[in-house]
Amino acid sequence: MDRLLRATVNTWHGLLDAARSEEAFRQELLALVVAVPLAFLVAESGWKRIALIGVVVLLLVVELLNTAIEKLADRVSREIDPQIGRVKDMGSAAVGLVIALAGLVWLMALAERFGLI
Repeated sequence: MDRLLRATVNTWHGLLDAARSEEAFRQELLALVVAVPLAFLVAESGWKRIALIGVVVLLLVVELLNTAIEKLADRVSREIDPQIGRVKDMGSAAVGLVIALAGLVWLMALAERFGLI
């Protein structure tokens, strides 16, 4: 039980730190706040609602990992390093792919809801 409590506290601290220091994370949190009620209007089944909310949560997860990679890379070296630059670009690419996935999932759900497909 102690381990679960410590993990919960660490999770909360990580979320707070990301929200305080990362504009992209704050924007994606706002997207989640909008997505939760909107998912109930767009989707009729529970599974579709979970998918709509889940892709936004996935975006937050990938953003957190990307932020962690960037902060660690900056801690290792502040100098311009092509290899570190590529690592950071890969993290950004991961975020971009999840944004594209989330957009497609939401577009498909909206198209279905309004009888376009």
